[in-house]
Amino acid sequence: MTVQGSSGVGHQSKPLKLAILLNSYRSPFIHEIRDSYIRSLSQVAHHPDTQLSFFYPADNYKQENDLPDLSRDEYDLIVIGGGNADPRKRHAWILRVHKFILDTVRTYPQQKICGICWGHQTIGMLFGGEVIDLDYPELGVTEAALTPLGQKFFGPRDHRHHQQHRASHHGKGGKKVLSLQQHHRRALGTAPKGFHELLVGNQAFVSQNNAILTFQGHPEKDARCAKLRVGDAVRWYGLRKGSGSEGEAGSSESEEEERVTMLGRIQRDMERQHDGVEVWGRVLDWVREESSGASHEIPPQIHAGGTHL
Repeated sequence: MTVQGSSGVGHQSKPLKLAILLNSYRSPFIHEIRDSYIRSLSQVAHHPDTQLSFFYPADNYKQENDLPDLSRDEYDLIVIGGGNADPRKRHAWILRVHKFILDTVRTYPQQKICGICWGHQTIGMLFGGEVIDLDYPELGVTEAALTPLGQKFFGPRDHRHHQQHRASHHGKGGKKVLSLQQHHRRALGTAPKGFHELLVGNQAFVSQNNAILTFQGHPEKDARCAKLRVGDAVRWYGLRKGSGSEGEAGSSESEEEERVTMLGRIQRDMERQHDGVEVWGRVLDWVREESSGASHEIPPQIHAGGTHL
C-alpha cells in the first residue's frame, strides 16, 4: 500500500516504509482507523511511493503475519497504534506485542518506533512507567503544554510542511502547546525510565537514544474518524437513556438534556482544529534523524519476566 504525498524536498525524496500495528480487538471501525492514517500521512509524505504496511495483532494473532518480521523486512518506522484493551492485561496477543517491542529494542537498537495512545501507554509501561485509570476520560481535541525540550523538538524548521501559525499556540519563543485528538480513559501516571518528556503530564516522550517517540494523543485522527467513537461517551460517562430512577419523569428529562448537551459538546471538541498533520510531519523528519545506536536500557524486572512478560 502506498500513500500519495506531496513532491519530495531535497534529502526527503527517498520513500519511507512504515509498519503500523492497529491494536483494536474486533473493532467495527478498524478499516476507518486504517484510512485515517492514510489520509493524515498522505499530507506529509514526501514521496508518492511511501509505503504503509498494516498489521492487526489483536485480530490476526493466529496468523504468521500478525507482526512485522524484522529479520526479513526493513522499516523506517514502526508505529504501535491505539487499541481498545487495557495494556496491563495478559491476553496472549498483548503479551506478543510486548515481546515484539522489547525484542525490537534489544535486537535493532536504532529502529525508530512511535507509540500512539495504547502504544504510548504500552511502551511507557514496559520501560518502568505506571498505567493508571483516569477519573474522567478524555475525548476530543485538547491542548497540552510543551516542555522546554518539547518546544525545541517541535520548533520551526525551514522544510516543515503544513506549519500552522495560530496566535494562541505561538509566542515570541515559538510553539507552546500541541492540540491533538484524545480518546482514552487510561494514561501514564509516571514517566518511563530513560525517556525525556515532550508534553507535560506524561503525554509525550522521546527516548534518550532518540529511537522511540510516543504520544498519548492521536495525530492520525481527524474529526471524521474521531466522531465514529463518540458513542464511547455513553458508556464512559454513564449517559445511557433511561438511566434515571423509575417514576422520576422530571429527573429522566433532565438527564436526557444533560446527555444530549454533553454528546454535542464532545462532537464539537472532536471538530476543533488540531496539530495532527503537523505532528506527523515532525515524526517523519525525526525518522531521518540519527539515534545514538545504543540499546535502550530495559528495566531489570522486564529482563526477569517481571509483571508484564
